[in-house]
Amino acid sequence: MLLGLVGKPSCGKSTFFKAATLAEVLIAAYPFATIKPNHGIGYVRIDCIDKELGIQCQPRTGFCLNGQRFVPVELMDVAGLVEGASEGKGLGNQFLDELRQADVFIHIIDISGTTDEEGKETEGYDPLKDVKMLEKELDAWYFGILKKVWKTFARTLQMEKGNFAAAVARQFSGLKVSENHVKSVLLKLKYDAERPAEWSDEQIKNFARELRHLTKPMILAANKIDKPSGRKNFERLKKEYPELIVVPCSADSELALKEASKAGLIDYVPGDKDFKILKDLSEKQKDALEMIKKDVLEIYGSTGVQEVLNRAVFDLLRYIAIFPAGGDLKDSKGRVLPDCYLVPEGTTALEFAYHIHSDLGDNFVKAVDVRTKKAVGKEHVLKHRDGVEILTR
Repeated sequence: MLLGLVGKPSCGKSTFFKAATLAEVLIAAYPFATIKPNHGIGYVRIDCIDKELGIQCQPRTGFCLNGQRFVPVELMDVAGLVEGASEGKGLGNQFLDELRQADVFIHIIDISGTTDEEGKETEGYDPLKDVKMLEKELDAWYFGILKKVWKTFARTLQMEKGNFAAAVARQFSGLKVSENHVKSVLLKLKYDAERPAEWSDEQIKNFARELRHLTKPMILAANKIDKPSGRKNFERLKKEYPELIVVPCSADSELALKEASKAGLIDYVPGDKDFKILKDLSEKQKDALEMIKKDVLEIYGSTGVQEVLNRAVFDLLRYIAIFPAGGDLKDSKGRVLPDCYLVPEGTTALEFAYHIHSDLGDNFVKAVDVRTKKAVGKEHVLKHRDGVEILTR
C-alpha cells in the first residue's frame, strides 16, 4: 500500500513526511526543495488485541505502545505541483509519473494562507484555490492519458466488439485501474460502452475524472492549522468540500513531539491528545511544548498527522487490520502476535490465508477465531481487528 503526499511547493509536505516517518529529508523554506521522491514508512494506529487475550505482543514489523499497535504503510513525498503540471510545467511530468503507483493521495494544504500558488511567502492567500488547482491537474493527467490514444483505441474496440472495461483497465494498468473500477464508472455515468468512438470530448473528460476519483481517492490535510487564519480557512474548506475528508493538522507540532519523545524528554504516543514530560526542560523547550498543547492538542485533540494516515487507510481505502495467530499465539520463533496485516474490507478467511502465503490458501481447512475459539469456514468474512488461526491439511 502506497500513500502519496501531494500539494504545491512549500505547503509542508516534507515536514509531514518526516513527522510521519522520522526519515531524514530536506525541509527548506523555498519551492522545489524536494526533487527526487522520498520514500519512507509511516504507521496506522489501532487498538492491539493483546490485552484482550491477556498477553504482551512482540511485533515483527511496526511497534506497540500502551496497547496501541502501529502497522506499517509506505509513504511517498514528491515534488510540489504547480498549475500546468499536467502539461509539463514545473516538475509536473516527473511528479505525475511518480504518483502512478499511489493507492491514495494525501493533499497537504497550507491552510494558513502564507504561501502563494508557487509556494512563495505571502499573506492572505486563499488555500481553497489549491484544492481546485490540484483536482484540475490530476483530472487533466488522467484525461491526457486517455485522450492521447482514444481515437484509435475506441474505433478498434467498437469494430471488434471488444470488452471495454478490460481494455481501459489495460490502458491504465500502470495506475492500478481494474475492470471493476471501469464498470463502476460506467454504471454511474450510464455511457454506452459499446460505442465509445462516438463519445464527445466532454464525455471522455467526465469518464477520466470519475475514474481518477475512484482509483486515486484524496484526503485533505489542513496543515499549519495553528497559524493565524488557519482555523477560519479550515472551516471554509470543510464547507466548500463537504464530500471530502478534511483533517486539521500541524506537521511541525507532530515532528517536535516525536523528536522530543525520541530524545527521552517526553512520553508521547503518536495520535494522543497529550504528552507527559519526563525530564527537566529549558524554558525554551517548555514554552514550545506548552504552545503545542494550547494551540493544537487542546483545540483539535491531536496534531492530526496520525488521524490523516488512519483515515486515508481505513475510511478512504476501506481496509481492515487482521492479526494472524498460531494456536499458542506465537510464530516459529516464539514471538507473540508478531504480525498484523492490512487487507480490504470484505476479505474472507480463505483470501486472508492466501494473503499470508499461497501454501496456506492451497491447504486451507478452516480458521479459528482467537477470541471465541470458534471455527469458521473459507467464506467467513473477517472484521476489523479479528485474530485468526489458519488451520491446514
